[in-house]
Amino acid sequence: MSFVGRFVRLYSAKPAHAVGPDGRMALGDHLREARARVLRAGTLLIVGLAVALYFRMPLYDLISAPYYQAAERLPEGTTEATTGGAAGGLMLYLKLCGFSSLVVTAPFWLYQVWAFILPGLHATERKWSRIFVAIAGPLFLIGVVLGYVTLPKGLEVLIGLNPPGVTNLVEFNEYLQFFTRTLLVFGLAFEIPVFVVMLNLAGVVSGKQLGAHRPWIVVGIFVFAAVATPSADPFTMTFMAVPMLFLYLISEVIARWNDRRKAARSPNAGLSPDELSTI
Repeated sequence: MSFVGRFVRLYSAKPAHAVGPDGRMALGDHLREARARVLRAGTLLIVGLAVALYFRMPLYDLISAPYYQAAERLPEGTTEATTGGAAGGLMLYLKLCGFSSLVVTAPFWLYQVWAFILPGLHATERKWSRIFVAIAGPLFLIGVVLGYVTLPKGLEVLIGLNPPGVTNLVEFNEYLQFFTRTLLVFGLAFEIPVFVVMLNLAGVVSGKQLGAHRPWIVVGIFVFAAVATPSADPFTMTFMAVPMLFLYLISEVIARWNDRRKAARSPNAGLSPDELSTI
């Protein structure tokens, strides 16, 4: 049965307002629980926004540092930071603080999402989902930090492409979108090996298949890094591609180990293609 089917069956198995010893609830009670969790997450996001607005200048210094580091390496007058319109500064602070609140409160609202869907999972699915979160979270943060470190070099290359005598005006509302997209791409890139392992655990791909297609996967990783990085310089591309390649090779080793483990547990292990299964 699909996850959605199990989910609906789980929460419509008992009459309204009834909660059994196994933790099952009626669908109406579950919807009320969803509303409560959304309100908790929304309230915390608003509180986080208010706190971020108080610390708006340190946050601005944090996100603008890569731009000013790149500007210092370029000839004077090459680039200039601007905001558009009378409300440009206000919108910049609101977007920056809203994004900061979303990131800082992520552990809480992600927990609310997790607690909402947890009753619809089997015990095995719960175990693997916990492992996934424990590994995927740190990897995503490592990717974000790496993106932040390499962003000044990427900006230097992009701004340096301007023709001589032309000043590059960087509108900071657009720069904030560019900044967040770049860090998000770096963070998601580091999740690819985790998804490879999850596909192997689900039986979609095997370690042998990953090894057979390794040359094409390596090429694909470098192509992805070239497209995803903010600039076309080989330094930034390599900075993303090499860790991704290393993580992919680790995921292939894990997939091969998992295949051997499953083969050893199989009741038909060791049978030749001409022998009958015990099933």
